[in-house]
Amino acid sequence: MPNRNLEALWNYHNTTKHSYQSVRTNAHYLDWANYPFPFKIYADLDPIPLPREWAGSDADAFSVIASPGTTATEAVPDLKTLAALLFHSAGVTRHRTFPGGDLYFRAAACTGALYEVELYLVCGRLRELGAGVYHFNPGDFALRKLRDGDYRSILATAAGNDESIASAPVTIVCTGIYWRNAWKYQARTYRHFFWDNGTMLANLLAMAAALRIPSRIVMGFVDTEVNRLLDLDTNREVAISLIALGTSSTPLPEAPAHIAPLALKTNAPSKQEIDYPLMRSVHAATSLESTEEVKAWRGQTPAVRPAASGARTVLLEPLPDERLPHPNIEQVILRRGSTRQFARLPIRFDQLSTLLTRATRGIPADFLGPAGTRLNDLYLIANAVEGLPAGAYFLHRDAWKLELLKEGDFREQAGRLGLEQQLPADASVAVFFLADLKPILERFGNRGYRAAQIEAGILGGKLYLAAYAQKLGATGLTFFDDEVTEFFSPHASGKSAIFLTAIGVSARNPLRQVSP
Repeated sequence: MPNRNLEALWNYHNTTKHSYQSVRTNAHYLDWANYPFPFKIYADLDPIPLPREWAGSDADAFSVIASPGTTATEAVPDLKTLAALLFHSAGVTRHRTFPGGDLYFRAAACTGALYEVELYLVCGRLRELGAGVYHFNPGDFALRKLRDGDYRSILATAAGNDESIASAPVTIVCTGIYWRNAWKYQARTYRHFFWDNGTMLANLLAMAAALRIPSRIVMGFVDTEVNRLLDLDTNREVAISLIALGTSSTPLPEAPAHIAPLALKTNAPSKQEIDYPLMRSVHAATSLESTEEVKAWRGQTPAVRPAASGARTVLLEPLPDERLPHPNIEQVILRRGSTRQFARLPIRFDQLSTLLTRATRGIPADFLGPAGTRLNDLYLIANAVEGLPAGAYFLHRDAWKLELLKEGDFREQAGRLGLEQQLPADASVAVFFLADLKPILERFGNRGYRAAQIEAGILGGKLYLAAYAQKLGATGLTFFDDEVTEFFSPHASGKSAIFLTAIGVSARNPLRQVSP
């Protein structure tokens, strides 16, 4: 079974690490004449325009950011609800024209603003939408029907009869297009698939909670079956996650006997695509080949219990509900951007505490169980937080406290760890996600790598939302892998750096963001 060939996974992980030397010896450059087109276009399919007006939610942003998911016995989204979910997770929220062309900003952050994650819908008959397999195009905010009929049982079988998929009126299938991100990031793109999918899913989970639609992320499925249903050219695009939306007690219809290839014409992302075989190799190594393998993959998350120490700890002090700002989640998503410059100004400790406690309360996912389990640990470099000494910290999520690992001004180190970028040095706090991959891979096989990466992306996306809900700024970053582990060691010894989020006061308008 490829999923148990751990050597292939470690080869990818180690080969794609950033180091001071690897960054400086890489001859790669950005070929702007070959810049990838940001939308997948099915040239011969008619668009099905989505509604552009829907009822807004009355949900407080902080409550839905923190939500581990909502439950219901019967919840079938209609077309307007689907439109709201799609727009606030992957829709185009801003458009700017530059001398070199147009740039379409989306609802969720993405590495390099390259937006390599595509969304497909597999649904039964809904109000105002027939049963089928659809592709979502954010460019014209429309669906295109790839297959007519109810194919949900195909997904349910591929997911090992996962209950949330089997009962969902709609499942969103997220895919990643290799070249669209590899144009800039080369083979490291496979990590980016899950970071960028994760930030998108943070929005989707929050919106689903706001609209009272049950949602659950499913990472365990037979890859070839899902790719075949979408008729993907797997040398260029692959399915990476499933998100069950809603619940229905109506039994699924019998699966179609045959899934015919579609041979639909789509646009090429660029005039020329450069192949990075290492990405396809790691995707094959993290793939599941049978429903039996899927069922064995699903189960208990390996326990993460930080070693006790006598180090100084600080209890978090999140803002009480009555002192929280109360934007709704739609306002926060439309406000969100990726901060390009931080002012070297402090945030308050209660703001940081609110960020951490709201973003880490749980994710509804098939690789996390029981509730409250996790794959990633959070380490912080606090540069400027009122009421917290500057230094390096570890977050104890079970006790809501920070353990001081070393005290001092580490702005310069934060900037170096963040690939020598100024953003983490100027930010008030830099949050590093690290995971002990050995027990994760032992439990889940190579597929656990996908899970660890996407969990970090979701948590990073939740931090984005919680920051912007407080009118702070945030941005996701890459890093020097082994130097991150070394900096936080001995506490982080043996762990791997997975993701980095910098949070602080935007340099654009600092005065309004530091007021209590």
